[in-house]
Amino acid sequence: MSRKYKIRDQEKLYFVTFAVVYWIDVFTRRTYGDIFIDSLRFCQKNKGMELYAYCLMSNHVHLIIGTNGENKIQNLLRDLKKYTSVKIIEAIKTHYGESRKEWMLWMFEQAGRRNSNNKRYQFWQQHNHPIELNTNELMTQKLDYIHNNPVKAGIVLSPEEYLYSSAKNYSGLPEYLLEVKFIE
Repeated sequence: MSRKYKIRDQEKLYFVTFAVVYWIDVFTRRTYGDIFIDSLRFCQKNKGMELYAYCLMSNHVHLIIGTNGENKIQNLLRDLKKYTSVKIIEAIKTHYGESRKEWMLWMFEQAGRRNSNNKRYQFWQQHNHPIELNTNELMTQKLDYIHNNPVKAGIVLSPEEYLYSSAKNYSGLPEYLLEVKFIE
């Protein structure tokens, strides 16, 4: 793995991105998105994750995170991805209206077979591409990138309209899903 994508300083904030295998559009259903959001909330309350920004798109997620020292950032990401993988695949299996169920499970199983770290399925791609946010300019750039991702994708006209984003928090709207620490 490239040295560029390593978490070296646990006291810094990191911009991380990870995607569903084969870029499958799983999070078009709110049921699956809510599992991910609930998992982030759990990590904040119980594992020491400090969440500064997030955006859950249809097939990938962007985060700006840190840690309060309780857990290493890479361990938080590992646990988050492992837990959400299991829970979302379970939800797909039991979702009565999931028209893509057989296809998605087959794709996750194919990905799982290619990776000896898996027992059966692989949901997330393995890499996280952590980028240390060591300047104010880089923090602002990544924050804007995260919040404008749904706008550039043509899903919404303004960042705060998107449900699964911290843009609502930063715009001062009361209807946000997760508490975030603000980047100053």
